[in-house]
Amino acid sequence: MRWRDEADTEAFARSLAASPALRDAFVELHGDLGAGKTTFVRHLLRALGITGRIKSPTYAVVEPHEAPDGLAIFHFDFYRFSDPREWEDAGFRDIFAGPGLKLAEWPENAAGRTPIADLAIKIEAMTDDTRSVKLLANTPRGGDLLSHAAA
Repeated sequence: MRWRDEADTEAFARSLAASPALRDAFVELHGDLGAGKTTFVRHLLRALGITGRIKSPTYAVVEPHEAPDGLAIFHFDFYRFSDPREWEDAGFRDIFAGPGLKLAEWPENAAGRTPIADLAIKIEAMTDDTRSVKLLANTPRGGDLLSHAAA
């Protein structure tokens, strides 16, 4: 798919947020620096009812949120993740084993530790403001997410 501008990014995030399958999903976000991964996450969190400042977890690795309906949301940024001991020490295994929505930027830096993503989103910035977006459903839940978002 192609996002022509930020409004398209927001529209896709809103459609994804409306899917019941998102509640306990794991979504990977792939793309170079500046591709729009964090922008997409911000739109998704807003669509889920998160208010206030939404910051990138680049230094903290994870930012937890709670939607008004009680949905636990964990936004990971593994860009600076390099110490495998941090995975256990920070309790990431427990987070991924528990309920809630997990969103991970730079998941390749935690490869072998995260479960299979329900949905992988690859965002590529083009020469103008558009984004080329590839979606890959890896599980039945991911298929449900894609079906709902495409409807």
